[in-house]
Amino acid sequence: MKHIARKRFGQNFLTDQNVLHDILKAIAPAAEDLMVEIGPGQGAMTALLLQTLDRLHAVELDRDLVTWLQKKFAADRLIIHSGDALQFDFAALVSPGRKLRIVGNLPYNISSPLLFHLAEYVGQVEDQHFMLQKEVVERMVAEPGSKDYGRLSVMLQWRYQMELLFIVPPEAFDPPPKVDSAIVRMIPVTTPLECERLKLEQVVTKAFSQRRKVIRNSLSGMFTEAQLVEAGIDPQSRPETVGLASYVRLARVL
Repeated sequence: MKHIARKRFGQNFLTDQNVLHDILKAIAPAAEDLMVEIGPGQGAMTALLLQTLDRLHAVELDRDLVTWLQKKFAADRLIIHSGDALQFDFAALVSPGRKLRIVGNLPYNISSPLLFHLAEYVGQVEDQHFMLQKEVVERMVAEPGSKDYGRLSVMLQWRYQMELLFIVPPEAFDPPPKVDSAIVRMIPVTTPLECERLKLEQVVTKAFSQRRKVIRNSLSGMFTEAQLVEAGIDPQSRPETVGLASYVRLARVL
C-alpha cells in the first residue's frame, strides 16, 4: 500500500537511490552512533541507516506513517517517537558521554523554526545533516556581503560551522517539490563567541528588518553611532555587510 504524501505535513519523499546513497556517504554512520532521524517518511533513508546502526531513533508527526514504520522495522532497532519535532525534547535521548547525531529530510514549511529549536540542544549534538530547500541552505551558509546573508545566517553561524554539500533536483522526490533541495552539514562550534542568544537575536532581527537602510538607521534607538563605531561597524554600511563578530559585540553592549 502506497502512502499518499500530505501537503499539510510538507511531505515529499526522497526516492532516488543514488541520492540516498550520496547522503548516507556524507553522514557516514557508525554502528554505535546515537542517531535520530527527523521525519523518516516511508523509511527510505531509515532502511539504509539501519544497515549500519545498532539502533536508530526517529521523530515522526504523521500517525499513519508511524504505524507504517512500526510494521516495516523491528521495534528494538527503530525507536519511534510519535510527535512534532518542533516540540520534541532532543535532550531526552542523550546519555552520559554520548552526543546526538541528527539527520533528516526536513519539512520545508517549518525548516527555519525547526533549525532554531534544534539550536537549543547544540551542546549535546555531534553533527547534523539535513535536506532542505536549496534557497534556505544558501541563506544558512551565506557570507557577509551576499544577498542571501541575513538573520538565519548570523544566528546559525554563531553556533555551527556549515557547508552546502550538494544539490538535489526535484525529480529525486515523490511528489517532486517545485524547488531544488540541498544537503547541508552542520557541526557545532566548540567555543562560540560569547554573548546571550536572546540579545544577539534582538540585534540581528532589528538590523535585518530594514535591510535596505544603512545600519545606523536600522539600529537607531538601540545603539548610538559611537557604539557602532566602537563595535567596528561603519554606521553607513548596510546590515548584510556586517560580520558575525560585530553583531556579537553589539549584543554584548546590550
